[in-house]
Amino acid sequence: MDLNYYQRESRKTALYPEVGNNTIYPTLGLVGEAGEVADKVKKIIRDKRGQFDEESKEAIKFELGDVLWYISQLSSELGYELDEVANANLQKLKSRKNRGKIQGEGDNR
Repeated sequence: MDLNYYQRESRKTALYPEVGNNTIYPTLGLVGEAGEVADKVKKIIRDKRGQFDEESKEAIKFELGDVLWYISQLSSELGYELDEVANANLQKLKSRKNRGKIQGEGDNR
């Protein structure tokens, strides 16, 4: 699926206060959903000795979809298309790799 298509279609379901002028709501939603992904992984480590069965993976897939939804809405609020965000990230990672800076700390490495 095309990321920009997803963004346009998911935007039709963005029902929160001040859509088009509210970065706070999707930011908080993103953090919350990312926490749900982390919590599911934590419980798999604790309860299933780190074994990801199909049911666990499917549950995480749905949470990842929620993360994607909030990333899409935050990107829209900031005026970015998802393709632009994804391409910028790939360029950053390629630059780091070419300079031998994949590992380490900090945004500007």
